[in-house]
Amino acid sequence: MTFSIRFWGVRGSIAAPGPETAAVGGNTSCVEVTCGASRFILDSGTGIRSLGDSLMKQGPVEATLLLSHHHWDHIQGLPFFTPIYLPTTKLTVVGPQTDRLSNIDVLEHQMSSPVFPVRLEELPCALDTREVMAGDTLDLGGARIRVAKANHPGGSLAYRIDYAGRSVVYATDTEHYSCVDPALRALALGADVLIYDSQYTPAEYRGECGPSKVGWGHSTYEDGAKLAHAADVGQYVLFHHDPRRNDEQVAHVERLAQSLFAGSVAAREGMVIELPARAVAA
Repeated sequence: MTFSIRFWGVRGSIAAPGPETAAVGGNTSCVEVTCGASRFILDSGTGIRSLGDSLMKQGPVEATLLLSHHHWDHIQGLPFFTPIYLPTTKLTVVGPQTDRLSNIDVLEHQMSSPVFPVRLEELPCALDTREVMAGDTLDLGGARIRVAKANHPGGSLAYRIDYAGRSVVYATDTEHYSCVDPALRALALGADVLIYDSQYTPAEYRGECGPSKVGWGHSTYEDGAKLAHAADVGQYVLFHHDPRRNDEQVAHVERLAQSLFAGSVAAREGMVIELPARAVAA
């Protein structure tokens, strides 16, 4: 009945390795959620490479990959996820339904000549894909997954995973409205953990220090705290850190968020949140 959340990639837009980002981490979005014997992977940014190396030590891999959307920083790590090169691996990729390309089309596109030497069709693993849209509910591996619309150019999805009386919401690459997003509030209501796009400070978002970020599809710690209060969540995790923000700056933003919502913490690579099972009323 274990419910565990582990962060493998916490950056947004582009990987940001180096000594100034080493404590927080420089890999792009990837979060592992284990619900008992079931494993869910939220996005396949560059952080999924290290996750794959870890899983290789544990035996045959079976997992469900939930893609928020198909922008480069959320899929670019998948070709370097070592388990997909083994016939014992079973991977189901769940992602948004789009007008132009299916999930399989996108994955084939990024693993094609001249940008990658191995084609998707050459992988020996058992690979399945499934398309979802806002409002869908999936029951997979004893967990219930709800899907909601996020606010991002080209579209994006947020996910809620419920298992053993516990819940986590993953809402990255979404931009706040002038009010709390009603779709995300409904999705996150009463959740134990809210992982929320907090790429910008309010001043950065408004363009007071550089170009305005309005319409870029990302949010702020201030609006993350508002959503956390409105949805009455247990913990708010600041996620999708700006690639230009160093460790000290992330810690500063974390403190600002904590002044607005006490249960705030900045996501860092290697961070683990354990949620003990809770009895569910019949």
